[in-house]
Amino acid sequence: MRGMVTSRLMGFFLLAAGYPSAGLAQDALQPYQLVRSLQLIQDRIAAGDHAAMPMQAKLLEMTDARLRSADAEDFKDPKNFRALLVYGMSGGNPATVEAAVSRATSLDAQNLAIAKGIINYLVGRPAGAIEVLKPIDPMTLPGDLGAFLALVKGSLIATEDPAGALALLDEARLLSPGTLVEEAALRRSVGIAVAQGDAARFALASTQYVERYLYSPYASQFADSFVSGVIALHMSISQDKLADITSMMDPEREKVIYLRIARRAAIDGLSDLSAFASARAEQGRDGNTNQGDPRALLYSSLSTVTSDTIEDVRTKLGKIDRSRLSDGDRALLDAAQTIAGEVVAPPASPVVENTAAADPTMGSPEAATAAPVSAESAAQAADASGLPPVEGAASEQPAVAPSGPAAAQADTPAPAPSADAPTIVPASAPAAPSSADKTDPTDAAMMKTRRQLDLIDQMLGAAPK
Repeated sequence: MRGMVTSRLMGFFLLAAGYPSAGLAQDALQPYQLVRSLQLIQDRIAAGDHAAMPMQAKLLEMTDARLRSADAEDFKDPKNFRALLVYGMSGGNPATVEAAVSRATSLDAQNLAIAKGIINYLVGRPAGAIEVLKPIDPMTLPGDLGAFLALVKGSLIATEDPAGALALLDEARLLSPGTLVEEAALRRSVGIAVAQGDAARFALASTQYVERYLYSPYASQFADSFVSGVIALHMSISQDKLADITSMMDPEREKVIYLRIARRAAIDGLSDLSAFASARAEQGRDGNTNQGDPRALLYSSLSTVTSDTIEDVRTKLGKIDRSRLSDGDRALLDAAQTIAGEVVAPPASPVVENTAAADPTMGSPEAATAAPVSAESAAQAADASGLPPVEGAASEQPAVAPSGPAAAQADTPAPAPSADAPTIVPASAPAAPSSADKTDPTDAAMMKTRRQLDLIDQMLGAAPK
C-alpha cells in the first residue's frame, strides 16, 4: 500500500516539474496536503527506503515555499495550521514557522501556546518550551499533532523526568504507529532506559526497534545506545536475551554489533561478556567460523588473558593481520603485545618509583610508553573503532534536520564503572610492603594491561564518555 503511495508521489513530482512556473505546483495544493505527503515520505524512509530521501528534500523545499506564501485566510482552516506545526517538528525551517504563526490571526489560546512552545523548541530554548507545553495533554489533540507533540515533550524532559519522558514517548507511539514518530520514540526510549538502569524496558524497546526499524537511516544512533546499554546493564541482561535480540538482525549487522560489544567489554574488563561477544562475532549465526576476522581475534584475546593462557594469547596476537585493523585497534594490539611480553619476561631488578604526582590528563608514566601512540596521532584517527555503521548508512546524515523528530537523542549519562573492572591505583601511590608480597605478578601485570588499554582507548576517543 505504501509503495503505491510513494509511486503516486513520484508521479506528482513529475507533474509538478511540468508546470511553466515552479510556484504553480505549490500554489495548487493546500499546506496540509504537502505536509501529509512529506509525512508519507518520511515514514517510508524510517522503514528503510533510503531512495526516498531525495523526494523528502524536494518536498521540504516545496512545503517551505508554500508556507512562506500562506496568508491569514489559509490558516483559518485548522488543518493548515496543524500542518504548519507538524512541518516544524518534521525538520522544517524555524524561521518559516515563526513568520507563518505571526500571520495566523485567528488562533485560540491553546493553539497559540502550542505554537510558542514549538518555536521555543526549534530555536533552542528548551526551558521556555517546557514551561509553555507542560499543561498541554497530547492525547487530547488530533492524532497527527498529538503524536509529534508527545515526542517533543518526551525529548525535552528526558533528563529531569525520565519516567515521565518514557510515558510521553509511549503516547507518541500509540498515536502514530509505524511512522517516523514511532521510530524516533523507540530509539530515544532505548537511551532513556539505559540512563534509568531499566533492563526490562531496554530489552523491550531494543527488540521492537530491531523488529521494525533496523534499516532506518537513524539505526546507527540506535546501535550506539544498544551497545552502551549492553555494557551498562550487563549484570541484568542475560546472554540468551542478547542473542534473542540480535538474532532478528541480518548476519552482517549482527556480527558488527557483537564486535562493538566485544571491544567495549574487553576495555572495561568484562571478560565474560567480551568472550561471549567475540565468539558470536567469530563463529557466525550458521555455526561456520568467519574467515579469521582480526578484530574478533584481538578482542577475544584481550578477554582471555590469564597466567595459564598468556603463551596462547601471545601466539594469537602474533597471527593477527595488522593491515586489517583500524589505527585504534592497532594501538590496542601493540599494547597487548607489549604487556604480554612483559608478563613472560624475566623479573627486572627493583627500581625506586618517582612519587611525584602524576598528571591526571596523561595517566601513569607506564601508560605513556605502553604503545607507540601519541595524543596528536590519536586525535587524527578518523575511525577509532574501525567498525562500520550497523545500517550501512552515514549516521551524520539524518532523514530530517536535527530539530525534527529524529534528531540525535540527548547524551545519556555515562554508566558507572563496572564492578568487574579492576581498581586503578595512581602511579604515584606508594605500595604497601605487606600486600606486595602476596600479589601474583601475573595478576598485577593483568591489572596494568587493563589500565593501559583503557588509557590508550580514551586517547583514541573510543572509550565511553
